Amino acid sequence: MLGDRRRVFVAEIRPVVDGGALEAKAIQGVPLPVRATLVADGHDPLVAWVRHGPGEPPAGPGSVPPRRAGEEPMLAEGNDRYVAWLTAPATGQWWFSVCGMPDDYGAWLRDLRIRFLAGQDITLELEEGVLMARHRLGLRGVPAADRAALRSLVKTLRAGDAEARLVAAEQPAVVELMRRTADRSFATVSPALPLWVDRPRAGFSAWYEMFPRSEGADPPRSGTFRSAEGRLSMIASMGFDIVYLPPIHPIGTAHRKGRNNSLEVQSGDPGSPWAIGGAGGGHSAVHPDLGTLDDFDHFVAAAREAGLEVALDYALQCSPDHPWVTEHPQWFRHRPDGSIRYAENPPKRYQDIYPINFDTDDAAALWIALRDVMLFWARRGVRAFRVDNPHTKPFRFWEWLLREVRGAYPEAIFLAEAFTRPAVMQRLAKLGFSQSYTYFTWRNSKWELEEYLRELAQTAEADWFRPNFWVNTPDILHAALQHGGPSAFRMRAAIAAITGPSWGMYSGYELLESTALREGSEEYLDSEKYQLKPRDWNAPWSIAPFIATLNAIRRRHETAIAQLHTLHVHHVSGDNLLCVSRSSIDRSDVLLLVVNLDPHQTHDGVTWLDLDALGISATRPFEADDELSGETFTWQGPENYVRLDPSWRVAHVLHLRQS
Repeated sequence: MLGDRRRVFVAEIRPVVDGGALEAKAIQGVPLPVRATLVADGHDPLVAWVRHGPGEPPAGPGSVPPRRAGEEPMLAEGNDRYVAWLTAPATGQWWFSVCGMPDDYGAWLRDLRIRFLAGQDITLELEEGVLMARHRLGLRGVPAADRAALRSLVKTLRAGDAEARLVAAEQPAVVELMRRTADRSFATVSPALPLWVDRPRAGFSAWYEMFPRSEGADPPRSGTFRSAEGRLSMIASMGFDIVYLPPIHPIGTAHRKGRNNSLEVQSGDPGSPWAIGGAGGGHSAVHPDLGTLDDFDHFVAAAREAGLEVALDYALQCSPDHPWVTEHPQWFRHRPDGSIRYAENPPKRYQDIYPINFDTDDAAALWIALRDVMLFWARRGVRAFRVDNPHTKPFRFWEWLLREVRGAYPEAIFLAEAFTRPAVMQRLAKLGFSQSYTYFTWRNSKWELEEYLRELAQTAEADWFRPNFWVNTPDILHAALQHGGPSAFRMRAAIAAITGPSWGMYSGYELLESTALREGSEEYLDSEKYQLKPRDWNAPWSIAPFIATLNAIRRRHETAIAQLHTLHVHHVSGDNLLCVSRSSIDRSDVLLLVVNLDPHQTHDGVTWLDLDALGISATRPFEADDELSGETFTWQGPENYVRLDPSWRVAHVLHLRQS
């Protein structure tokens, strides 16, 4: 533009999703790094800041009245990159803009010091500083206190010898005053970018999956919501935040699956909960064997009293007996013979499930019905949903649905269960899913884990993808657990709980359940998906106390573990040792995880810690308190010896302190 006096260009802003078309993610009360590249002609230093506020992004640069905007200063990180830490105090929509301009006072002060050290007369240059202060006094909107400070500065810059006046001009309070009151008429203001701010549990949570029908069951008699309440205190005592229930709805009888996914059904086989719908209703009903809706409400209240939140499975599929099959046949795909097409993943067939046809001409009514299902359960106090196979439903549907539900319940949390191609998982996260299942289960070697942790924490994925590390699910029993013994269970739990801001565990993990359907399969033998499975939770081999210890560590160090951006992978010798740190923004709380990835053999090695990332001096000793064993080690410098025997110690979780 002709005569444009803005000199700073702003580029490479983060966090940003698809150029600002979609919302990046933030957590209420948790500092979020906002980074950008700011460049200008010449050699003058720059001053940069972030403007931000609640609501939708303003229409364009400079359109937001200052009274509506908060500000955070940006600090130089090197190579023309700047960072500010933005903390949103409330959930919902938020926005931010990156702003920058030349730092006239900083440039003047730099040159003034150089001239003085060179023995030059700086009297005239000091008068330039006076003119800068007077110019600020003439600007509108400068607070009274700052005006008084500017008038005092004018007097100071004209009194005393040159060195005293220079020292006065360099005082941090004066520098901050001059930056704060600078003329911003020609500052560059980037377009405002959108954020969605979730409540804290969306960014820091421990999930526990349980089948209520197995709790208190006496096969073939099912457990109930009331009997399952007896399990809640034990789940809470292990330190979990969220208890997740697979579908609780009526189960169809047509083509019901038997034990171990058999096509042959025996008397008393309860069927798969994911074959939703029967004589008792569909997605807005509960299975009569579990109780009534009032019993469900009582379960939710009991969970809340125990310190737990209930999450429900949101699975968009139907059994052949679902009421929608007869009421809305147009919502399903039909074969040439008129029959409804059941689910298939050739050569596998799922005759007990009908997929929903999102290509129906009645799509608008279908979408509304599916939204109303989620709103039905939200009205009953459910604010967390684990969404089954979202990658098999249209992206545009999810974008619409999540906005609709958040419009009524901005505190809602959505966990995407999508073990699929990376780009698809990323797209779902960008559309608004609060958390996502990950490939963690299949990352077991040192190089795989290091590479994956760096990807999740240190690339642009962190702007929209929040990982939830599940150590197992009803569908996934990894070979590492099948053959690794108790040490493998402890090791995988330690990695998930300490490196992941959120992690999850399916019931039975604490009892070391490890028998697969067959060699090479990740399916459990006698899977709880197809049968009732009461357990002895007081078995002497249970690792529940170890799980409780991990979750207690997480809670003590929430500011470190919840902050994914500060995760740092450190070097440690050997192919079977992994070393990862978690820290708060100011590095006042630092944890170091060192874990033996081999559940069968002892391994030792030497660390090479990035002490700058830990905020620790290389010249002084520091304490390393092992929060798993209670021991304290004294270390110094980056090189420190570790030895882990998995038969009794799979990991160190070290709280680092330097006085």
